[in-house]
Amino acid sequence: STHHTTSAMIKVACLLSLVSVAVALPVADSPPPYGPPPPYGPPEYEPYHPEPAYHPEPVYPHHEIKEEPKPYKFEYGVQDDYTQANFGHSEDAKGDGTVTGEYRVDLPDGRTQIVKYVADHYNGFQAEVTYEGEATYPEYNPAPPAYGPPAYGPPEPYAPEPYAPPQYSA
Repeated sequence: STHHTTSAMIKVACLLSLVSVAVALPVADSPPPYGPPPPYGPPEYEPYHPEPAYHPEPVYPHHEIKEEPKPYKFEYGVQDDYTQANFGHSEDAKGDGTVTGEYRVDLPDGRTQIVKYVADHYNGFQAEVTYEGEATYPEYNPAPPAYGPPAYGPPEPYAPEPYAPPQYSA
């Protein structure tokens, strides 16, 4: 009976060996085995051409319509006693593109500022500034303090006690 058991074990071992060899054989469509890696070399130069990070604005044809200057004239003024606002402006434009005007405003120091100006396409804007009146300033009167002296006294002087190392008895 031991002979029979040994013979059966040998048969099972042979069968398992055949199955493992059959499974280990390469399949017909399997990829080729890996070979040694290629030798190292410096990378080949490839110039860098980045894409622009922005896109230019679209270009549209510019159609400028040249119009002849149109004459006009205006004037306004404000004089309010309640708010003490006093200012005005007048302007006159000719048909040749020349504009003349004047504006005036009362300043806080009591003077009146007057600006007379001329503007044209040749000389640009030219202004002449003048002042009427004398600047006056109110006398300085400081308000009394709204609070009294502090309710606490001065701090006590700093006087720490001297340090004495602890005494140990043996």
